[in-house]
Amino acid sequence: HAPGEHVRVFPLSNWTELDVWQYIAREAIELPPIYFAHEREVFQRNGMWLTAGDWGGPAAHERAEKRQVRYRTVGDMSCTGAVDSEAATLDAVIAEIAASRLTERGATRADDKMSEAAMEDRKREGYF
Repeated sequence: HAPGEHVRVFPLSNWTELDVWQYIAREAIELPPIYFAHEREVFQRNGMWLTAGDWGGPAAHERAEKRQVRYRTVGDMSCTGAVDSEAATLDAVIAEIAASRLTERGATRADDKMSEAAMEDRKREGYF
């Protein structure tokens, strides 16, 4: 690249979600509890479980409830959904992901459900 140009490198971009979790297990990386299942107050919007909060949910027609869920990714409350899960340990998360046929993006990214260009729109707006 030319002097003054910026380069973005994504060395893990070809890793699957399962690859990441297996690496975490192999390296004994400690994780915060948000990645593991426990009871949380959530509500359903567009087929996803979102966390209730001041950001804009739930709406008057959406009912909050307590469910056993975990997050497959962690991001902004307004665009990151939880999944029903009993996986409260690292081994249980790995087993759950290995058996799942739904990708992390397909299950938990509200942006992907709003439009095909939603993530690109967020980048343009300076979200990243």
